[in-house]
Amino acid sequence: MRNDELNLARKIIIALDVKNREEARAVLESLPAARLFKVGLELYTAEGPAMIDLVKSFGKEVFLDLKLHDIPNTVAGAVKSAVRHGVAMLTLHTSGGREMMKRAVEAARETAEKENKPLPLILGVTVLTSLKDSDLQEIGFSSDARNQVLRLARLAVEAGIEGIVCSPQELEPLRAELGSRVRIITPGIRPAWAEAQDQKRIMTPGEAIKKGADFLVIGRPITQAPVPREAFNRVLEELQSAVKGA
Repeated sequence: MRNDELNLARKIIIALDVKNREEARAVLESLPAARLFKVGLELYTAEGPAMIDLVKSFGKEVFLDLKLHDIPNTVAGAVKSAVRHGVAMLTLHTSGGREMMKRAVEAARETAEKENKPLPLILGVTVLTSLKDSDLQEIGFSSDARNQVLRLARLAVEAGIEGIVCSPQELEPLRAELGSRVRIITPGIRPAWAEAQDQKRIMTPGEAIKKGADFLVIGRPITQAPVPREAFNRVLEELQSAVKGA
């Protein structure tokens, strides 16, 4: 794979939305060109930190997506553990507040320096892609999804967070608001040839890259394809076309 292809391949985060270690191993074996793999709540609860080790044993990087949301001291402790495991990225909920986010950033830096570990990119989750404006109103938020995302993203940056997770629909307003100061990771990515499934605010890979996404989280359209490697390459080709046409 050429260097430009490797760089684009690293923008694709493969969601290991599977039930156990065996299924995760099968996905890892089927996608040799992928560089980043997301370990989420279901798989981590089933298999624990051993999943981080499994992904790293394939020479891949880990995006630990547990969406931490607790009191500042508890979240700081969880971040320290994640740093010790050598994850490349990890998520927390920005709705946990300024102090929680600040403590998480401080804990990551202190632990990485003290234990000579790589400093992970801490990502602030704004509004889940499964939520619509009506869902936010139902749970007591007066803002629509777009304005809530912007509010939480501003707070996260003020707290020292360097990456934001948002729906691709908020990419343009976030870039306009924050410029290039933060990395933006977008779930809700579905190629035109894939079904939307349970996410509502979605976009194709090419569109998301053009609008400023740094990383794209893609799961079932690739992992559940008849030939995952071919599906991955198909997405990679779409990104190449999007970058050339930008």
